[in-house]
Amino acid sequence: MESIVVLVLFLTGILAGGYGTIVGAGGGFIFVPMLLLVLNVSPTIASGSGLVIVLINAFSGTIGYAKQKKIDYRTGILIAIGAFPGSLLGVWLLHVYDSNYFYLVFAVVLILLGVFLFIKNISSSKTDRKSFSVNKNKKNNIEKKWLLPLGLLMGTLSSYLGIGGGWLLVPILIYVFKFSTHLATATSIFSLFIYSSYGVIVQILYNSIDWVIVFWGAIGIIIGSQIGVKLAKNLSGKFIMQLLSILLIIIGIRMCFE
Repeated sequence: MESIVVLVLFLTGILAGGYGTIVGAGGGFIFVPMLLLVLNVSPTIASGSGLVIVLINAFSGTIGYAKQKKIDYRTGILIAIGAFPGSLLGVWLLHVYDSNYFYLVFAVVLILLGVFLFIKNISSSKTDRKSFSVNKNKKNNIEKKWLLPLGLLMGTLSSYLGIGGGWLLVPILIYVFKFSTHLATATSIFSLFIYSSYGVIVQILYNSIDWVIVFWGAIGIIIGSQIGVKLAKNLSGKFIMQLLSILLIIIGIRMCFE
């Protein structure tokens, strides 16, 4: 592998790890488009390799957030349980439908979610600086029956797109289940760590992973994720969501031209 490619993978890993950990999305939504658009990796390999990167990012981020005691383990585990069959479904869909479907689904989902988050934050005058101590009763109001179907959706999208599901899970936890932003991102990273491992195992069985890409990207991911955990403490929830929304829109629009 050329040195310039190694450098691109490493630097993208740092950016994806830091950004992905801050917004609770795992970094795959940066790493996978880079593989597709810059290195011209096939969608199948990009998705498989990207999912391994997501797993490593989530593992590293989980360690950092666990030390800060910001994770709702009950919610994360229930979502991960529901994600198991979804992970199998996502990998199957990836190998059944061609790359045209992959790009289209990827782009549309990213743009729509990005626009929603951007408008939602613009219309809100509140700045979310809530800490983990936010109203613990809110966790008790979450009905288990909704977490398992949510996990199914997360697992499917995560394995199919190879970018994890945190970019969708975080907004759902915030706007539907009324989590604080910091609690949502930390719980998302923890859940992502569990259910992305399902997809990785299946991707290995399909031989859809480029381990050289994973190696160099992972070095940057680990460094970036720890930077992200430290930075997240000093950022408002609203600012974090705006970062996520803008990046999703940019990547989605770029994907439309592929």
